[in-house]
Parts: sequence; C-alpha cells; structure tokens
Amino acid sequence: MIYSKSENLVVADLTRGNNALCLAITPAMKAQGIKNRCRLSEIPRNVKYEVAPPRMALYIEYAADIYSMYLDYFDPQDIHVYSIDESFIDATAYLGNGRNKVSFAKFLMNEIANRYHIPSTAGIGTNLYLAKIALDITAKHARDHIGILDEETYRQTLWDHRPITDFWMVANGTARRLERYGVFDMRGVTQMDTGLMYKIFGKNAELLIDHAWGREPCLISDIKGYKSKSKSVSFSQILPRDYSFAEARTVMQEMALNGAADLMKRKVITSRVSIFVGYTHDEIAPTKGGTKLDVTTALASFLVEATLRLYDKTTDRNTKIRRLGIAFENVCDEGCEGYILAWAVKGCLLWQQEGIQDPPSVKKATAEYRTEMDDIQAPPVGTEGTVFGVDDIGSIMVHWDNGNTLSVAYGEDLCRRIDEEGDQ
Repeated sequence: MIYSKSENLVVADLTRGNNALCLAITPAMKAQGIKNRCRLSEIPRNVKYEVAPPRMALYIEYAADIYSMYLDYFDPQDIHVYSIDESFIDATAYLGNGRNKVSFAKFLMNEIANRYHIPSTAGIGTNLYLAKIALDITAKHARDHIGILDEETYRQTLWDHRPITDFWMVANGTARRLERYGVFDMRGVTQMDTGLMYKIFGKNAELLIDHAWGREPCLISDIKGYKSKSKSVSFSQILPRDYSFAEARTVMQEMALNGAADLMKRKVITSRVSIFVGYTHDEIAPTKGGTKLDVTTALASFLVEATLRLYDKTTDRNTKIRRLGIAFENVCDEGCEGYILAWAVKGCLLWQQEGIQDPPSVKKATAEYRTEMDDIQAPPVGTEGTVFGVDDIGSIMVHWDNGNTLSVAYGEDLCRRIDEEGDQ
C-alpha cells in the first residue's frame, strides 16, 4: 500500500476486533493528538482513517534487506539492530575524506529509498542515547528528517520538552512517580536530590540521571561483548480488553502451560519463575514477583502451581488487568548434572517420608478390580485348611477343610498359620 504522510492510516489487525492495538499510525494522525500505540477504540470517532493489515513476514524481509545493505558499508561489529525498523551504527571510523556525518546519513537514506522505495529518518548523536533521542524527537521536526544532538544542544533544546514520556526509557509509571515531586521534564530530573532519586528508582536512578544530562557510557562494542550470567525464556501478551482477576488468572495459567510445552520443545529446564501483571490505563503500578522452584524442571505441574501461587500472592484483585508476562529463569539444558541430582535427591526424600506409593490412578483401578472380582465362593472367616504349595505369583495354594481350593492372593487376602504338618 502506498500512502502519503498527510493521510490518516493505521496499521492494525481488524480480526482482533475494535480493541486491536495500532502498531503504527501516520504523522497526520499523531498531529491530531492520537497516540501511536493506541487501540482502534481509542481513536476519536470524528477521525476518518484507513486500516492496513500488519504483514510481519514482509517487514522482516525488508529489515533483512536493509541490514544487508548496511553490510556493504559497515563492519557487523559496528551495527546493533535495535528493532525491526531501527539500527544503531557507529560511523566514527567511516567518516573523513570529505564525508561528514550529515552527508553520510543522507547517503544511507537515499540508498534505502533507491533500493527499496522506503522513506527513512536518521538520528545523529555523540552517544547511543542522543542518537536515539535525535531520531525519536528531533528528526520529526526536521525538514530533511535528520536529527542532530550533542550534550549541549540536547540541554538547550530538550531539557524543557514535554511530555517526558517522549524520551527513551521513560515509561508512564516513571513519569507518574516524578510528577509526585513536581518533575515533568528532564530539567526537573537534573534538579532532584540524588539520594531521593535512588530511593525512588533504585539502581535505575543512575540511568535516568545520566540520560537527563545527555550522557550514555554504553558503546556498541559493550553490547556486542555482553554475556548474560543466566538464560531465560519469557512470554507476554496484551489482553484484548479489561480482564478481571479470575479471567486473567486463567490466561496466566495457560501461559504457564504453554511455557512448559515450549521448554520441553527446546529441551531445557528452569529453576525460577517470575510473573508481571499490568493494569488498565496504568491505574496502579504493575505488580510482579518471582520464586525459586524446589526442583529444576520443565514439568507443567510444577510450573503452573508456582505461577498461580505467585499470581494469587502479588496481583491486585480489584483492578482490571490488561497485560501479562511470565519468565522462566536460570534455564539450562535438561541433561545438566544439577537437574539429575536434584531430581534424585527429591525422590529419595519423598521415599524416606512416604515410602513407595502407588499413583492415584493405580489405586483407583485396583479398588475397582477388587470390587468386580469379589468371589462369593471365598471360605468364610475362620475356615482352616492345609497348604500344599505356592504358585509363581506368590499366591498360597490351600486345601480348605470345607472342600474349597481358592488360593490366598499375596497382598490381597489375609491368613494365619496355626501349626505345621507333623507338629504334635
């Protein structure tokens, strides 16, 4: 579909109903105050617009083609793919010989337009954060669609910019907590007491303070060299409408079941489960929690029980729910030594405490079998007889004094020896 930026166009899946999430909207709609990640039901009724279906497979194909084009000019170590339509590029080593940062950005934008007929924007900054802000905020107001920032111009032009949620990594929850202290922009963040910042945001305060001043020490080389201490598998979803506590609990249970199936498919196991619950219109802060499992496993029975226990303990029961997330942490291969050892130890402890018990299904089947197989010809209690052998399955073969020859079944019937042949 070809469209003009001045048209009202929404990318959304109509099959998901009126509450479908808008994956993207045109600048013309943003200019009318409509938020990019709104739902169709939240678009004012007086706004007329077209809806284009999302085509993720096609987007991925284009993203791969554009990345391939970058490789014509850059080393892969200088590229960090941030999302399906954004990449960071460290162009430091590629400038010079008459090529400056702006002309190089224009060259890349023209290459994308000529090869793939896709318009693009660029953000140029002295660090990753400023490049991202230049793209997200400054470039939108530039006639050539190129935003340029360094620490000084950032402070001069964006310290008083509102809403503060336009800035990368500042979510609605963060903005609400800042509002309680009369802070609505980045200038206000720089003027807050540092101790108070750490009290409110914990270690994340360092990131917010650095970004308020336009600082970002992380480099693409740091991202490339990062090695996670542990691995995890996570899932999340945005619910199509406001769910009650009970309705969302059912969805969370299904997510745990699907997660267990996914872990088994990957042939991995987990020792920790954590959950996240977000509420409608951010009425209250999201709730979350985590728990260490008694055994490293991928069994649905363990994972579902732990998940629901967490959900019941941490989730607000009176506020409607809109987002759910679950993560299985400390993931390792199912053949790891720790898993086998933990499984064996748990089994030994249960054996010591309870002995070897028949599964409930076996006990039920046994009881039914006994009922069906009750023998009305069994000798009455107190009947005596003479043992003449034991068969291959341990049943005692007896000539009963009343003429009956029914055997005493091992583990089922009871009998008592009163004397032995030849005793006086």
